[in-house]
Amino acid sequence: MQTWGITDTGLVRTENQDAFAVDTIGDMTAAVVCDGMGGTGGGQLASSIAVDTFRRALAEEWKEHLSDQQLSKALERCIIRVNHAIRAESIKHAGCERMGTTLVSAVVCDASVTIVNVGDSRAYHVSSGGIRQISRDHSVVENMVEQGELTPLQARHHPNRNLITRALGPEKSVKADQFRLTWAKDEYLLLCSDGLVNTVTDQELLFEIIHGGAPDDCLDRLLALAKRRGAPDNVTAVLLHNA
Repeated sequence: MQTWGITDTGLVRTENQDAFAVDTIGDMTAAVVCDGMGGTGGGQLASSIAVDTFRRALAEEWKEHLSDQQLSKALERCIIRVNHAIRAESIKHAGCERMGTTLVSAVVCDASVTIVNVGDSRAYHVSSGGIRQISRDHSVVENMVEQGELTPLQARHHPNRNLITRALGPEKSVKADQFRLTWAKDEYLLLCSDGLVNTVTDQELLFEIIHGGAPDDCLDRLLALAKRRGAPDNVTAVLLHNA
């Protein structure tokens, strides 16, 4: 497997509140992207805690030959630990009482992929046949799209597109969604914060990953495209290739 990651402050924000990591443990590879929120310092702290805690928790939970149900329960425990860690740290810092973060992760073992997400950072499955969003945004506009009040195109430009309905940290408990899929040889997984998808369309993601050039510099090309469009938010992405 090949993996690449990138994070950038963007052209407007003064602080990068995103974080990401990629780890390999035995025959498992796990990637995670978090997008923090909570004022100056709070979002950066929350996303950093989330990535570090999730990595440690998953490493402690991981055993070879976990069943789907065992992995699901392990990821639930990882999310609980992340939420508790953010809340425990928030009370130590003035002004960070409501800090929080999104989280999207892909746990890959051979052809099996488990996606876990809280918030509106996204996971995509990408192949020569097209691009498909695997995760579901926990956001105000996604709820409006599901209720038929907005089209997906209208949602991209709605003034409330950055309002999320679920995050790690602000509440005592939080539920993460999980999705399972299989991926074949030469297919890709893309994890990213909303700073990328709010400036680059799904079809542009597909083109750059499949047709835009060497995968080694794909994320650089996507970041450059986001910056050409103003990059008003932090931009973070992880790309995994079933090579």
